Amino acid sequence: MIKIQCNNVSYAYNSDQLIFNNISFNYHGPGFHALFGESGVGKSTLARIMAGMIVPDDGTIICQSEDTNVIYTTNQERFPGWQTIETHFKAFLPGHSHNLWRQMMSDFGVEQCLHARFEQLSLGQKNRVNLIRYLFQDDAILIMDESLANVDESMREKIILLIKQQFSSKCFIYISHHVREVCKYCDQIMVLRPPHKTPQVYHLSGQNYIFEKSLDSNTLKQNMLEIVHAT
Repeated sequence: MIKIQCNNVSYAYNSDQLIFNNISFNYHGPGFHALFGESGVGKSTLARIMAGMIVPDDGTIICQSEDTNVIYTTNQERFPGWQTIETHFKAFLPGHSHNLWRQMMSDFGVEQCLHARFEQLSLGQKNRVNLIRYLFQDDAILIMDESLANVDESMREKIILLIKQQFSSKCFIYISHHVREVCKYCDQIMVLRPPHKTPQVYHLSGQNYIFEKSLDSNTLKQNMLEIVHAT
């Protein structure tokens, strides 16, 4: 059972700017989940706390899975500038995955980048290539912090559906400012609010849309309104 449990977590910047005020929540089971909130509310900080990169002032984070590593990826990451994408992937990804990541390069629309260096790519290409690198690592939980920024809507949706189909045993926490996307594709949605609002964490369920599943457009609209009102 994959689970991330946050118990009574508090955190402040520079000990005086309160960001999280005794918040508790959990993500459970594999699937495509979401962390949503207004800009500056602390989503990236909370993601780093869940990944063990930041220690909270109070409270605990408990991760339960066969592989307890939580990987945090953002759109700011970079590859070594002197290597081609193919060279890097061959060196750092498991050998059994070579045919799979080559196919995914094509599916993600970046097959033409295989022989380019990372610094030669556009921002959207960099984000897609970086995401592929993390998808093939043996970690059960992946936090995607705006990992599909600078990628057009149709390609983002294609990528999300492919991830849900091909990596269904993993737990993804998707941080994005696209309300419709979050409501349509995510299962458990956690809305993070400023510390003066009670509760600071608001939960709702998304449509969890997958290939060949019918979509309830009325419920989707209701979900979107609920998120907007909650933030």
